[in-house]
Amino acid sequence: MKIEQTKLSGVLVLTPKIFNDERGFFYESYSKNSFLEHGVNHDFIQDNHSYSRDKYTFRGLHYQMNPKAQTTLIRVVSGEIMDFAVDLRKNSPTYGQYTSVLLSAENHKQLLIPKGFAHGFLTLTDNVNILYKMDDIYAPEYDRILNVRDHQVDIKLGVDFDKITIAKKDEKAPMLENIENNFIYIK
Repeated sequence: MKIEQTKLSGVLVLTPKIFNDERGFFYESYSKNSFLEHGVNHDFIQDNHSYSRDKYTFRGLHYQMNPKAQTTLIRVVSGEIMDFAVDLRKNSPTYGQYTSVLLSAENHKQLLIPKGFAHGFLTLTDNVNILYKMDDIYAPEYDRILNVRDHQVDIKLGVDFDKITIAKKDEKAPMLENIENNFIYIK
């Protein structure tokens, strides 16, 4: 497995070793031992599956506050997305900044987003299936959203906002300066 650090400390791109032959391919999408060998130690306890029918569907930017914050491991099994992580850790040198990674069924890359970050994605094809591993359960009372249109974060979607489909709750989410956030950056 190849692991690359993004510009946001702790947000990692993981590329598994793919075994191809005339029948297709095989790879380990998750192996606790392999992750531990690479210094990635999270106790994943929940798997989620997201399906988006249409191209240019945006979901996010979601996060759960402490004590129910979640580390997320994301991979795409059909289609293609641009995945986004936003640093919400107060006092972080990259607070309010984002990184984006192209994830697809073709490139097999995964994105590891630790606690302290908001997560969202834009579908770039129709019929996108995404699998998530989470290290804590969904707790609606701690669930929060950062507005993707926040000018301070200034996410570049690569498409005009009038072309995207977004849930009303995501569209009405607060901007960075008004979000509830109890994440603290620790060196």
